[in-house]
Amino acid sequence: MVGAGNVAARHAEVLSGFGDVKIAGIADTDPRRAETLASKHDSPAYGSHTDLLEAGGLDAVYVCVPPFAHGNPELDILACDIPIFVEKPLSLDLGTAEKIADEIDRRGLPSAVGHHWRYLDILDQARELLADRPVRLALGHWLDKVPPVGWWLDPMMSGGQTVEQAVHVLDLARLLVGEVSMVHAVPAESPVNGEIDHATAAVMRFTDGATGLLATTCLLRHKHRVGLEVHAEGIALDLTETELVVDGERQVQDGGKAKTMVDRTFVDAVQGREADVRAPYREALKTHRLALALARSARQREPVMLDG
Repeated sequence: MVGAGNVAARHAEVLSGFGDVKIAGIADTDPRRAETLASKHDSPAYGSHTDLLEAGGLDAVYVCVPPFAHGNPELDILACDIPIFVEKPLSLDLGTAEKIADEIDRRGLPSAVGHHWRYLDILDQARELLADRPVRLALGHWLDKVPPVGWWLDPMMSGGQTVEQAVHVLDLARLLVGEVSMVHAVPAESPVNGEIDHATAAVMRFTDGATGLLATTCLLRHKHRVGLEVHAEGIALDLTETELVVDGERQVQDGGKAKTMVDRTFVDAVQGREADVRAPYREALKTHRLALALARSARQREPVMLDG
């Protein structure tokens, strides 16, 4: 595992619960953090991903690093012909992610990205309810607080809230509504110069004719609202990470297995079994491209067109 932060710790906890998985090593540029997580899973700690790779004996590697640190770890891992799991966001720029995707394809290696919302039970139910009714309106929200990591408010390190957080909501929108052909994001004036936009409102046009809105903010003291609302002929669905609300009345709770399934399916793929990997790297790149387009629109103060 490359990276030893909170997300890495979550994956390590899940993976350690699988009888056919052993965490062979944990690397982080902060040796103390690597040692702390490694000690919980009886594995060695390393000060860099290169040290981890040189130790050998790896069947797969998880890359759970901040947005600004993507690129070299993935390419070095792939150069060793090792399957890869990458936590979102994929990178700060499109070129880096495209290079990684091309290398995965060239080598024919299993890959996965941490879009665990794709494994929600309620998502499957939502798709069934929308099977014969195309969505015409989508409303996405990520209304939250600033995460407790020092790099998050720096746009050159996090990429901004849309790229770092709301990409989950954008991924749902692609699944339930379709691809996006145009975005126009309007940021609020930032209260602190040099920091990410603290609030953004965006319009999205989908290729099949639907329209959508995305609202984000990190000004709050707690997570207020995170999810996607979609409207089709005669039905309204509101999805969060934990529940589906149908027509504002019927509530369906998710089974809570998504964060386990995203890891289990990747492990199955690495072992050569039939595996339902729902967000391989190339697929996740499409969502990342959308998030970057929204960030670029906000930065340039103009609409951005997307292919497809």
